[in-house]
Amino acid sequence: MNRQTTRYGIFAAMIGTAMVAMFILTYLNSFELSHVRWSETRVYMTFLMGAAMAAIMLSFMWGMYDNRRVNVAIYIGSMVVFVAALYLVRSQTTVQDSSYMRAMIPHHSIAILTSERSQIDDLRVRELADGIIAAQRREIKEMNWLIDDIQENGKATTTAEKEARPVPEFSAEP
Repeated sequence: MNRQTTRYGIFAAMIGTAMVAMFILTYLNSFELSHVRWSETRVYMTFLMGAAMAAIMLSFMWGMYDNRRVNVAIYIGSMVVFVAALYLVRSQTTVQDSSYMRAMIPHHSIAILTSERSQIDDLRVRELADGIIAAQRREIKEMNWLIDDIQENGKATTTAEKEARPVPEFSAEP
């Protein structure tokens, strides 16, 4: 293996490693570990960021990577991945019932973390934040219940099925 091939291999490994790290880092602002769920949208965002990072890093390290054809291929590949990931993020075409809720649980968890730990002095804002905390906790419980119910019984796609399996009332308590 020549030196140039090794450099491009290291470049690919660097981008791949950074993408895995970025994906994991997106969950660090979840309120609690039990709120971490697989999210297609976060995967798409990771690919979007990885594609941008590949193009930016290659531009900054142009002198280290002197195979013009490979560089152009990296830029074109990065653009294709970026556009595809952006489409998937914006359209949500692959996100369905349960995957939607699995993605929303960590999102709600972020709202709890921010609302609970922010240094809020205005009593009106504190009241708003407390309302957000209560709503998000209740909705996380509801989403967990719905995920389990859909997995066990299938989707309720008719009014009769919906009425036969009503969503219970959940408290806002942790």
